[in-house]
Amino acid sequence: MELSIHNWMRSETIETTIRRISKLGYTKMEIAGSPEQYDTKEVRRLLKEHNLACWGSVTLMLGERNLLARDEAQRAKSVQYVKDVIRMVQELDGHMVSVVPGTVGKVVPDGRPEEEWKWAVDSLKEIYEYSEAAGILLGIEPINRFETYFINRGDQALALAEAVGPNCGVCLDSFHMNIEEDDMYEAIRRAKGKITGFHVADNNRMAPGMGNLDWKKIVATLQEVGYDGVLSVEFCSPLDRTPANPYPNAIDENPQGLSAEQKKFLEDHGSASVSEEFYTMLTSKSSETLSALIKRS
Repeated sequence: MELSIHNWMRSETIETTIRRISKLGYTKMEIAGSPEQYDTKEVRRLLKEHNLACWGSVTLMLGERNLLARDEAQRAKSVQYVKDVIRMVQELDGHMVSVVPGTVGKVVPDGRPEEEWKWAVDSLKEIYEYSEAAGILLGIEPINRFETYFINRGDQALALAEAVGPNCGVCLDSFHMNIEEDDMYEAIRRAKGKITGFHVADNNRMAPGMGNLDWKKIVATLQEVGYDGVLSVEFCSPLDRTPANPYPNAIDENPQGLSAEQKKFLEDHGSASVSEEFYTMLTSKSSETLSALIKRS
């Protein structure tokens, strides 16, 4: 296994992210699903310069992005967005894209269960045809019930992947699994052979090693089912705004370059943008916790 990290958790230049992670034990990066923000030729150059590679990307299903929307035009725009993310990953010689089918934060369905299932399958089949031609794997990602009502558990993601196509897989996430699965280790075992990516954060969504998840057992279970891909660090630290805050320098009071969507996403998930000092600590802690475990694989 190798160690990767997402870059959407803090507002900073991608060069800043790449320079930091190259010094902290990472070999891969999972780039934010914002293809309009990146010059892929420049990102390729930076990755090569720092002996890193692109593992993939994650869709940022914000605003009107929804593969199971009732409105056909909205679904079409959402399909095109995911295709754009796939093209970006292909241009970066990446491997996979994790797809959250519905809008993050949307809790009211657009239709009956059978309608939404059909809309999701039809949208993903079109995306799947494109990804297969591009040589990029898809992984349906379950996220917790407080962020979506549609795909919350690994079994649901597996059923959707099966309906889409034989090479469509799942991307599991330890934080969401800790909330939704009755046994996360059995959920990993049931996904054997279909895991295209694995996102890691602790039970409190802090860096691995800062909560109570059993990382030795998680990595051992992934090894047991033959997963030899990448662990992609994706902490989204909750920020303490009270006098009990153990990390007083955690909040970036003046974040630069945040789009309205990014600002809302960070506020919804972690209260605000984090400071560079705090973010570097979380990045380092993640590597420290996981590196020794994956070197044994």
